[in-house]
Amino acid sequence: QVQLVESGGGLVQAGGSLRLSCATSGPIFSIRAMGWYRQAPGKQRELVATVTSGGNTNSNYADAVSGRFTISRDNAKNTLYLQMNSLKPEDTAVYYCNADLFTPESGVWTAKNYWGKGTLVTVSS
Repeated sequence: QVQLVESGGGLVQAGGSLRLSCATSGPIFSIRAMGWYRQAPGKQRELVATVTSGGNTNSNYADAVSGRFTISRDNAKNTLYLQMNSLKPEDTAVYYCNADLFTPESGVWTAKNYWGKGTLVTVSS
């Protein structure tokens, strides 16, 4: 069974930095794209950043984090990272890892989408 496990969240003061990691495990043939999403209390889940299989240069960021956050991917380890700098109180949220990947299902490599359980980031003012 494929699993995504986030780590690195915590409490940080405004202006500080955190680095999130998302480790994958299970039967994975290849990963097409990975991304970070976040959900603040009382709000809908929103995209933070994504990166495709083309490499770390094929990345996309939400306007709210562009220039402050950097998404990167270690293809050898199938691990995703999010370096978050200049954090603001409005960045407080649960951060979720997402992956589009190929995994065996009934003997056939099948494209599926997976979510991690999230890691909480709290930025104090």
